[in-house]
Amino acid sequence: MGNGMNKVLPGLYLGSFRDGKDSEQLRANEITHIISIHDTAKEIVEDKQYLCIRVPDSPEENLSRYFPKCNDFIHQARTTGGNVLIHCLAGVSRSATIAAAYIMSVTSLSCKDALKVVRGARNIANPNYGFHSQLKEFEAYVLTMERKRLKVRYPKFDITRDEEECAKMISIYHSSSLPLLSSASANTLAPKPSTSRSSTSSAASSPASSPVHRQKKKRSFSSSPRRN
Repeated sequence: MGNGMNKVLPGLYLGSFRDGKDSEQLRANEITHIISIHDTAKEIVEDKQYLCIRVPDSPEENLSRYFPKCNDFIHQARTTGGNVLIHCLAGVSRSATIAAAYIMSVTSLSCKDALKVVRGARNIANPNYGFHSQLKEFEAYVLTMERKRLKVRYPKFDITRDEEECAKMISIYHSSSLPLLSSASANTLAPKPSTSRSSTSSAASSPASSPVHRQKKKRSFSSSPRRN
């Protein structure tokens, strides 16, 4: 797995930049929506609905601020019969993080199990240690509220099918003996990121505070996605 886009859930695929412009794969998997998330993300393929987020694969990048926006984009597509491809450059870190956050938000799965689902579908998926930590913080401080928000916005969505598919992917993960990268071990092995590296986003002109921090300050967590 990892050679070409991989199906994570019905209507949800994970892949690379190359997969995102491969007309044959897009047609075969009936992709209607694309989340492109990398440094220079932009719309490439005509007749597809895009969400473009320009962020580097840096552990210091605040990726969690985009979780609700991506959740809405994916969920809206899937609940109306669409198929979504999430891709970064290699389909390893940024896109895998967004997929894991979505799975956590629309099922009852924990961060650990959501990552197992992603790894079961795409064995090269591996969020960097900063993104892994953000998923854990999202689970601890924001996830309950995000689940409630999505249930209110999409009241007819039934999680049963997704949880059944997740169980299959977790089984594949365990049968493949794929190790999950812990934030602690990754922090030890990974090089220290440069503090001078800046990031840009098509959705925001300057870094925003983490949703986790906003939750701690008891400020409201936006329920509607910002325009990209």
